[in-house]
Amino acid sequence: MAYYFHWSHDEIMSMEHRERRKWCEEISRINRNLNDDGKKPDNPFDVFGKR
Repeated sequence: MAYYFHWSHDEIMSMEHRERRKWCEEISRINRNLNDDGKKPDNPFDVFGKR
């Protein structure tokens, strides 16, 4: 969170756990959207798209 939002350690630790978790989920969602090109299989070892 500090890396992505440039928040200090104190700012992050002063949040309630639920709020920190919400922001972690938001970061994950952003990263999934940025990395999703529609071509990658769910399983990174499944290079042929067979599940």
